Amino acid sequence: MESKRIHALVHGRVQGVFFRDYTRREALRLGLTGWVRNLATGSVETEFEGSPDQVKGMLDWLSIGSPQSLVSLVEHHEITATGENHGFEVIYM
Repeated sequence: MESKRIHALVHGRVQGVFFRDYTRREALRLGLTGWVRNLATGSVETEFEGSPDQVKGMLDWLSIGSPQSLVSLVEHHEITATGENHGFEVIYM
């Protein structure tokens, strides 16, 4: 199976609205592996890996976000799939 890995930055009102937890839940629902974390800039950074359909589903979800978030922009690019993650984790800094 072909795997894709995406690195994304999500901008807007995405901190303090459970965005990381909802991202983790959606990634697990879609069967993706990877991680998500808050940045000091107020944005959220995430990397996730899975099939092209799973990745598309996550990108679609990120553009909407959690119920109380207000996503203004999702920047993303494909990076080399590694298969290194097992599960999906929230990184607390």
